[in-house]
Amino acid sequence: MPILSVDHVTTYRYRQPVGFGEHRILFRPRDSYDQRLIAASLDIAPQPQSLRWIHDVFGNCVAVARFRGRAPELCFRCRITLDHTPEPPLAFALAERAARYPFAYDPDEMPDLVRCIERHSPASGGPVASWARGFLEADGTADTRALLAAMTAGIRRDFTYAARIEKGVQDPAETLRLRRGTCRDFALLMMEAVRSLGLAARFVSGYLYVPERDGVALHAGGGATHAWVQVYLPGAGWVEFDPTNGIAGNRDLIRVAVARHPGQAVPLHGSWIGRPEDFLDMEVTVRVTELPEAPTAAERPGGPRLAAD
Repeated sequence: MPILSVDHVTTYRYRQPVGFGEHRILFRPRDSYDQRLIAASLDIAPQPQSLRWIHDVFGNCVAVARFRGRAPELCFRCRITLDHTPEPPLAFALAERAARYPFAYDPDEMPDLVRCIERHSPASGGPVASWARGFLEADGTADTRALLAAMTAGIRRDFTYAARIEKGVQDPAETLRLRRGTCRDFALLMMEAVRSLGLAARFVSGYLYVPERDGVALHAGGGATHAWVQVYLPGAGWVEFDPTNGIAGNRDLIRVAVARHPGQAVPLHGSWIGRPEDFLDMEVTVRVTELPEAPTAAERPGGPRLAAD
């Protein structure tokens, strides 16, 4: 059971002191059976006038900061330590009826799944749906595990990862055409492809642990926040798939937020008050490392819960 440490810093810089509106901070990982939060702290400079915590409609933990005064820089630094339990790829148990696609969800589950089956980008549905059907057998069926594993591996194999500083996410049809995108683009493409097959899927935002072998990073998308997709499968529940790295399962993935579409899982969102030309740049660095053992209480940064110092 690896103990992972996350150090996430986001800094905004301005030409002169500016004012700040409300900021919503989505950095805190979701506690679950496969990841247990040991310690966390949140440092904000300048110090906010108030900081409160809420759970959004998806159960994600969101910090809401409000500010007074002006400053030439705004910095958020989150430090996290957690137990992470990786699961073997494709080892999840499936209900017998879901072993082969297509299958039907239980009527009791459908009211809660229906919004995760709806397409986020219906205008691009044709090309994406056609691409998704290419992973089925000639008769339109498939082994469910093999189908999802092949789609995950196919994006990793056939598409080129390219970091992009512009805000937003590419339309899935554009990602399909370019065969190029960010982790968020690939997650949205797979989510829409899975939904076109009638399966429930949702967007996941979080962090990626990037181990090295012989000095070479094994995954793409490290150094910033990461994104992937979950698919709901009868008997297994929500199962992780990372198309950027071809990962089926939760290995090296630290889950922070889940949502129906990417706009609901933005890690940091807020506003500032000043002239457009006052903005200089934004810098985001994320460092995820494996610790030899869990820190003691005295070593835990910021105590057992996130707080503004």
